[in-house]
Amino acid sequence: MIRLALRVRRADAEAVLAELLELAPNGVEETEEGDVIEYAVYGAPGELPALPDLRAAAGEAFVDIHTQEIPDDWTDSWRAFHRPVEVAGRIRVRPPWEGPAADADLVDLVVDPGQAFGTGSHATTRLCLELLLDLPPAGSLADLGCGSGVLAIAAARLGFSPVTALDHEVAAVQATTYNAQVNGVALDVRRWDLRAEAAPVADTILANLLRPLLLELAAALEESPRHLIVSGLLRAECDEVAAAFAARGLHERDRREDGEWAALRLEGPSL
Repeated sequence: MIRLALRVRRADAEAVLAELLELAPNGVEETEEGDVIEYAVYGAPGELPALPDLRAAAGEAFVDIHTQEIPDDWTDSWRAFHRPVEVAGRIRVRPPWEGPAADADLVDLVVDPGQAFGTGSHATTRLCLELLLDLPPAGSLADLGCGSGVLAIAAARLGFSPVTALDHEVAAVQATTYNAQVNGVALDVRRWDLRAEAAPVADTILANLLRPLLLELAAALEESPRHLIVSGLLRAECDEVAAAFAARGLHERDRREDGEWAALRLEGPSL
């Protein structure tokens, strides 16, 4: 088994991922190191995308490509990497090979990370969940960039309704649809392009996206939600993003940080 990894600049990561998923539709693994994002695919040498195609997909965002032989027990190692995540003593997110928590009061979410998405262990997802737990669980909610569906499924389990989960990637739509079924929640899961389609209207919007997309979302909002939670941000990017949404009548009410990452909770003018 071979691990083929492509490293790109963070600012261009979302666009590169979209191109990579055309070459590797089964999904990619994502890790990060400072201002560089690494995307990796696994397979036998003849099954992997060609190096020229990978370089072309990354364009000017390209940093480097490297390969690594993976031992036979790589699947077990991959599973060991994904462990249950507990948030604020109220929610526990676990992969399907882990059993439920002993504490019956925890909201138990089962999320298969697949190869392209995690189970909620990333700081940006945890921060979103923390801020979501501070809101009254009522009204409609839209999760933009839903990934594996962690945030949308948590919102539905907490009592938000209806819940819409949107993502540009086909793999994300498929993963969210599957995980929603496993957890017994009803979601409206759709493919959506922030750059080409209108922003959804909902009482609460969650947007775990990178800075460039959050700035585009701020510009595209036609109707301000009552609550907006944004993440995917580096701490140094918070003020710029908060100012962009303030210009649309959404003002910062809370800010959470975890290492280099941060998330904001903003409220509309009626609150």
